Amino acid sequence: MSKHIAPLAATALTVLGSLSARGQETIRYTGTTLSNVDYHHGQLRPAIGTHTRQVLRANREQPSAANGEGWTYNHAPMLAYWNGQFYLQYLSNPVGEHVPPGRTLLLTSKDGETWTNPTVIFPPYKIPDGVTKPDQPGKVAKDLVAVMHQRVGFYVSKKNRLLTLGYYGIALDAKDDPNDGQGIGRVVREVLSNGKFGPIYFLRNNKTWDKSKSTYPFYTSSKDKGFVAACEEILASPLMMQQMVEEQDRDDPLIPLKKEYKAFSYYHLPDNRVVGIWKHALTTISPDGGKTWPNPVVRAPKFVNSNAKIWGQRTSDGRYATVYNPSEFRWPLGISTSENGLDYTDLWLVHGEISPMRYGGNYKSYGPQYVRGIQEGDGTPPDKKLWVTYSMNKEDIWIASVPVPVHAKAETQANEVFAQLPAGQELVNWNTYSLVQAPVEIGKLPDGTKGLVFKDSDKFDYAKAERVIPEAKKVVAEFSVVPAQNDKGLLQIEFQDGKGTPAVQLTFDAEGNFRHKAGARFKNITKYQAGQQYDVRVSLDADARSFTVSINGKPSGTYIFFAPVASFERIMFRTGEARHFPTPDTPADQTYDLPQAGESDPLATFYLKSLKTSVPEAATGSAAN
Repeated sequence: MSKHIAPLAATALTVLGSLSARGQETIRYTGTTLSNVDYHHGQLRPAIGTHTRQVLRANREQPSAANGEGWTYNHAPMLAYWNGQFYLQYLSNPVGEHVPPGRTLLLTSKDGETWTNPTVIFPPYKIPDGVTKPDQPGKVAKDLVAVMHQRVGFYVSKKNRLLTLGYYGIALDAKDDPNDGQGIGRVVREVLSNGKFGPIYFLRNNKTWDKSKSTYPFYTSSKDKGFVAACEEILASPLMMQQMVEEQDRDDPLIPLKKEYKAFSYYHLPDNRVVGIWKHALTTISPDGGKTWPNPVVRAPKFVNSNAKIWGQRTSDGRYATVYNPSEFRWPLGISTSENGLDYTDLWLVHGEISPMRYGGNYKSYGPQYVRGIQEGDGTPPDKKLWVTYSMNKEDIWIASVPVPVHAKAETQANEVFAQLPAGQELVNWNTYSLVQAPVEIGKLPDGTKGLVFKDSDKFDYAKAERVIPEAKKVVAEFSVVPAQNDKGLLQIEFQDGKGTPAVQLTFDAEGNFRHKAGARFKNITKYQAGQQYDVRVSLDADARSFTVSINGKPSGTYIFFAPVASFERIMFRTGEARHFPTPDTPADQTYDLPQAGESDPLATFYLKSLKTSVPEAATGSAAN
């Protein structure tokens, strides 16, 4: 997890320039789209229908069961789907990475939307005084607690038993690595169908560890033969063991490829070969289920990825996807798809926001990162979507669902009158960004009907929903909004091109004004009242760089874009102002907390009843392809 690269991995990277993928079949990116790191969304088109949701929000000042008791380093989440529900585990420390105490927590959800409070599944582990590391003479553990570090979190056995795994590592100081092969060992316990957990056992210890000092027994001592058999399935699986290489002994005979390549992910090709992917988009292919990796490990040609995790899997439509940060930074979070699991032809957006980092800490990086999906054998959600989990700023835990087949081009205009749509189908064409304190979801409106409800009490972030529409130079958009108040909160509506560049911004502001952005200033269109419905019609012309607005059937005037675009592809609703921090020039480490980091704002609510778009008949086909 630390930012610096292990020596062997660094050596491997230095020789990659001399290695060629010619003659070696490997994954590669053959598309032309690249991410622009100057933008949090990378200027990537969104994968349509993606719903991103914050499932845990750190709050040190107001600790509770819901936020993991206020610990603010939360990272490396893992995901499984078993017996009809999602299981998500993550690591947690009080403040920063590799700074003890450390523990692992788990939360569950039936639908991926409503989540339980996290439960500690691997508690802090006291390291006996006097413990040392062979390669660090002079450093001795004293009143020290372990930190956790694991690259694999779940395993569903052949007998359908769910096991969860963790690793207790030793960090003698804040710059020491717990994944150096000199830790305590890997622990395992069973997740029971009644919501309880079996006892904790060690699955494997490091050879530098004195087992007589272990707090937990070894798995072979369990009287549950089924549990023991499930543990031995893990130890017999090359693909499970390969994910443990960083923490285990460097000469562990159960690990096939002993190089210190980081954060192994894999999937099977139709001919049963296995594609392996590591950080830095390192990749190779195993011909025998992961037992051997005979080809050299190379950078996947034209994949852009740095030292954050990359996730690969076969999707429910028989195609393949990789989800990763396509830059040298940990933003944005993108997705690339492939027909054959080797040639990746596109690059689209999963998560294009960077929440403010409310709490500084050791090795905390900006952005949505360390993505992981559901590994082969660990379940398939009934909706057949691609589900991934990741951390934001190593602080909050998120989950995203991406509809399959993955696509980024809208075929039809928006025609959503939410009250008339079938339950569960209202947002199939919408992308949402929903937070614990700023949820956006279908709910009840004041008149008793249903609509898209934006609630926001988050002091630092906002809720967002956007609708991708067919590209056009001229667009007419009609939407109905009911603001619950006119003395607080904010709702901005933007009309954007395919890269997310806004040309027009309309705002229900905190002073009761409905206004538009006019260059660097804002101009009022009308006053608005709490609880009143506003039917807004906007007619946009990209070539004329102008738009008209009418409210409740009354024209208000013609206005000029605040920024030019060639065409329109998105309509976005957001309960806060656009943000641009951090930038590529922002220092990597934030050592400070934001002022009033644990406080909230008064709740503001906006209701969206409908959105319809159309293209004037004379403008049909006028947009560039």
